[in-house]
Amino acid sequence: MKAALLIADGFEDAEAIIVYDILKRMNIDIDIISCSMSTSLNGYFSLSIVADKIIGDVIDSHYDAVIVPGGPASTLSLSKNKCVIDFLKKHDLSGSWICALCSAPARVLGANGLLKNRKYTCSGELWRDCQDGHYMGENVVIDGNLITGKGLGVSFDFAFTVAEKIRSDHDSVSCQAHHIYYPLSRINE
Repeated sequence: MKAALLIADGFEDAEAIIVYDILKRMNIDIDIISCSMSTSLNGYFSLSIVADKIIGDVIDSHYDAVIVPGGPASTLSLSKNKCVIDFLKKHDLSGSWICALCSAPARVLGANGLLKNRKYTCSGELWRDCQDGHYMGENVVIDGNLITGKGLGVSFDFAFTVAEKIRSDHDSVSCQAHHIYYPLSRINE
C-alpha cells in the first residue's frame, strides 16, 4: 500500500499534515511529492517541509492513491503543471484512488476535466466555476475511485476515508479513528 501526496508551494499546511499523519498511523507508505523543482517547500502559513521526491522522478511510478490537498497557490500551480496532470490521469485510468481536498477538486481536477462527470465536493463556491462533475456539497464524497473532501474542517474524515479505501479494512481504520479522533459532540466542556 503506497500513496503519493502531491504538493507545491502554498499547500494547505494542516490538510497535508493531517492526511500524512493518518496514513502513516495506518501503516500506509506515503511519499510527499514536490511538484516544483525543489524538494524544499513552504505551506500557506509558511510551514517549511522537505519532500521525499520530485514529481519528474516518479512519473513512471505507481501508487495505490494520489492525494492532492488544497491551498490557493498550490492548487493553481498544480492545475497548470502538465507533469502533475499526466500523473493524475495515468493513476485515474489504472483505477488508483484519486483523492482531492478543499480547493483541489475544483481547481486541479475540475479545471482539467479529471472529475469525469463524477460526484464531488470542494471548498466554498469554487464549484460554481467548475464545468466538470456533479457538486454534492457534502463533507466527503466517494464516486468510483474518486474521493473528495470539502476542506480543512473535514481533514480527519477525509484522511480516514482514504485510509479505509486503500487498506480495504474498515475495522482497523475505525479502531484508529476512535482512538485519536473525537468529534466536537463528544468533547466535555
